[in-house]
Amino acid sequence: MPPIFKTLATITAWILWICGLLTALIILVCMAIRGDLFSTDVMQMADIAALALAGGLTFLGVVVMRLRQKME
Repeated sequence: MPPIFKTLATITAWILWICGLLTALIILVCMAIRGDLFSTDVMQMADIAALALAGGLTFLGVVVMRLRQKME
């Protein structure tokens, strides 16, 4: 496998991982500012969707990194 594909897979994995973690952090900070983080009210659907997106991005970053390791 040419090294360019390994490099692209590494860059993609890092971008997915960092975007996922930053999205989760930003959503949690916004929820804390609004006072929704520790309240007993039901979470808003947008918060649930954003946290699911952040989890999905982080998971895809891990999957891409595993696939990159298997390309060696």
